[in-house]
Amino acid sequence: MGMPFTTAKPLTTGTVECHLLCKQGMAIQRRQAVALVTGAAGFIGSHVAAELLARGFRVVGLDDLSGGFFQNIPKGMDFVRGSIMDRELIEQLFRMEKFAYVFHFAAYAAENLSHFIRTFNYQNNVLGSINLINASVNSKAVKCFVFASSAAVYGETASAATEITSPRPADPYAIAKYAIELDLQAAARLFKLPFIIYRFHNVYGEKQNIVDPYRNVIGIFMKQILQGIPLTVFGDGSQTRSFTHISEVAPVVAASVTHKGALNQIFNLGSNRKTPVIELAKLVSNAMGEKAAMKFLPQRNECHTVQCSHAKARSMFGDLIQSIGLEDGLNRMAKWVREAGIPESKPTFFDIEVTDQLPASWRKALKRRPAK
Repeated sequence: MGMPFTTAKPLTTGTVECHLLCKQGMAIQRRQAVALVTGAAGFIGSHVAAELLARGFRVVGLDDLSGGFFQNIPKGMDFVRGSIMDRELIEQLFRMEKFAYVFHFAAYAAENLSHFIRTFNYQNNVLGSINLINASVNSKAVKCFVFASSAAVYGETASAATEITSPRPADPYAIAKYAIELDLQAAARLFKLPFIIYRFHNVYGEKQNIVDPYRNVIGIFMKQILQGIPLTVFGDGSQTRSFTHISEVAPVVAASVTHKGALNQIFNLGSNRKTPVIELAKLVSNAMGEKAAMKFLPQRNECHTVQCSHAKARSMFGDLIQSIGLEDGLNRMAKWVREAGIPESKPTFFDIEVTDQLPASWRKALKRRPAK
């Protein structure tokens, strides 16, 4: 039986509300595999949810809207407003619905800020994930648990890292991601919980949060251009990343759970193109149709080069993987940003736990903390 989202009175757990976005017939629900997508109002989660719906899955989305936006939620998805930190809610969801698949994207992915919000990082990105893994094990119905990890688990890379390269995470965010990778592998051995782990590499695109000052460099640049202020670059901008458009990621992730060869595997998934941040700033300016100035800030503590091999994913998924040129992807996102404008800002982290070595630009933001 599907979850009773069609009742007049919303299902509540504490301050959590369940919102009905689409009413579907019970006969249809019984025929459809049901997927839970966490972070479903966020960037990657909303795109994967849309892909799942297009493939005939029934999708229940969970998001606390701390970083995502209600307008991101695809039509046809049942939506629950709540947090993965709410263990009672998670257990209730799994009691009420037999999820065949769990796609876990809920996280606070501010990698460089994670040094300074260590408690929050581990509570949200580790303990919240454990709530989902426990519920999946106990349900005995989950056929695959898909986890959004990160290329950050490799740390600094002198050459393209493969999936058998030993991870050397350099920050608490990457440590949290790697910890959950290890926990999923342990759960697979003991409880036979199948998993697929994706190590994403700097994914960007339409629906991304551009108002968070601590993450999503492309979104930050585009917002600064809309505001008419210089693009802020840490250090000399020579640090390189492989920026990956969302259309290179979401279709693969959604389709992979029915690909038997993918179960219990780890995949790097992203672009092969290495781009220095200073070059990225120029490309973003071109995509936005502006000639933006740059403001160079003191170098912060981050890996200079992170690069991965994506040969395993390309071999496994073949035609599912699209190659979107960076210029094309930036033009797509820029068009969306210009049409959507700057959304209402989400709450910014002011409860910094460690201030030593905090970049000066972030320290200034803390001084502008609004009155309670």
